[in-house]
Amino acid sequence: MNQQNPLPFLSEKLEFPPVENANEEGLLAVGGDLSPERLLLAYQNGIFPWFNDDELILWWSPDPRMVLFPDNLTISKSMRKVLRDKHFTLTKNTQFEAVITACATVERLGQPGTWITEQMKTAYMRLHTMGVAVSYEVWEADQLVGGLYGIDLGHIFCGESMFSKSSNASKFAFIKLTQELQKKNYQLIDCQVYTKHLSSLGAIEIPRTSFMNILQGKIQH
Repeated sequence: MNQQNPLPFLSEKLEFPPVENANEEGLLAVGGDLSPERLLLAYQNGIFPWFNDDELILWWSPDPRMVLFPDNLTISKSMRKVLRDKHFTLTKNTQFEAVITACATVERLGQPGTWITEQMKTAYMRLHTMGVAVSYEVWEADQLVGGLYGIDLGHIFCGESMFSKSSNASKFAFIKLTQELQKKNYQLIDCQVYTKHLSSLGAIEIPRTSFMNILQGKIQH
């Protein structure tokens, strides 16, 4: 990787540079649009958008990559009790807009603002109508208290964001998602970048080359 190279500016043409061209922070390219076609091409090639409201669209492919192999899911003793108690209930794809809106607006410790702009919301809503972007909703009685959404590529689930308005609600969603993907023999959940929260659930960092080989079906985990 050569950080001296200027970042490529994407044109209307549906293409991305090779992920190996990303700089040390994982930033690969700038510009383009959030059309369903471009977003799908991005995810299929290990790339995702992440930018603030006042910025151009930024495209990323970090190395290493944070992933969870479904069989490596770690459930703490306290979460096992939460699962047993049936305090929460789960639905799928019933409240996509509410989930992405909550992900954009729920305050997070140490995070000013949000990267889920109106432009991003509109783009992922389009992908949801195509059946590619999916949501998992967590309910406490009749209140939506947690959830997550991401891109389902059929063998890999690309997690985008999660939220929690009640203790353990987002963990509940993530665990239920992972258990479903275990049964469907998914290869991995793409968590993008390291967080302590994801690490506690069993996610690890792997080299981008390994991630790309699994994504492109060259190797099975």
